[in-house]
Amino acid sequence: MFKTSLVHLATLAALNSVSVATLACEQLRMEPGGIVTAVTDGDTVILDDGRVIRMIGTQAPKLPLDRPDFPTWPLAPEARAALASVALNQPVRLGFGGETVDRYGRVLAHVFVDGPQGEVWAQQAMVAQGLARVYSFPDNRACLDLLFAAEGRARLAGLGIWSDPYYSTRAANAPGDLLARAGQYELVEGRVLLAEQSGGRVYLNFGRFWKEDFTAVIEAPALRLFAQAGIDPLVLENALVRIRGWVDDRDGPRIEITHPEQIEVLATR
Repeated sequence: MFKTSLVHLATLAALNSVSVATLACEQLRMEPGGIVTAVTDGDTVILDDGRVIRMIGTQAPKLPLDRPDFPTWPLAPEARAALASVALNQPVRLGFGGETVDRYGRVLAHVFVDGPQGEVWAQQAMVAQGLARVYSFPDNRACLDLLFAAEGRARLAGLGIWSDPYYSTRAANAPGDLLARAGQYELVEGRVLLAEQSGGRVYLNFGRFWKEDFTAVIEAPALRLFAQAGIDPLVLENALVRIRGWVDDRDGPRIEITHPEQIEVLATR
């Protein structure tokens, strides 16, 4: 059964930001990082030893960065400037809670900046300003509660990306609009009409026409993570949820769920 986290998040939100980061991330393996010598974009920094650090758990608006025909996402320059104002030329500690290197050779870490006003958790700072959103992976799921809390406050306040239609939460009952966002990372809200298991997968259907309407698909490897967390996704039938992930087009718009944190339960009935 999914457990509501609203009380937990409200409690965390009331705590001091430094102590909250310590509490939320006490499971991290901490290491000295070095000095940030460059900020590539709103979720990537380079250290004085040459390591490229991808700030795990967040996704900031993207810049082209020499990729041909890649558009600049709205507020991408502002996100880079905000991260630079926090981290550039500052010493950092790195926190590891899962896979440590991605396929591009970037280090995957939580970044704690030793700034003039005390230590700042860079991921939380960016999400709190509305200049990044939560973006998690099945092999790197540490410290997400505080990031979700910060994102929720920024979204309610309409900060940063949350005031730009490019990043709007999409409606699950508007499949045409979702198809137009195929290939994009989106947040989608709606009520699950039917939750069913078939062929080793669980399908969360948001409409009666499964070849046209929006669907969230939980594959077998993800179902094992749900089971380890004591969560049965079939109980989501009739629940109002927020799904986050990459939209593709297979029998209508869909998002593949690879781990439980991609689903936020907003109401059970």
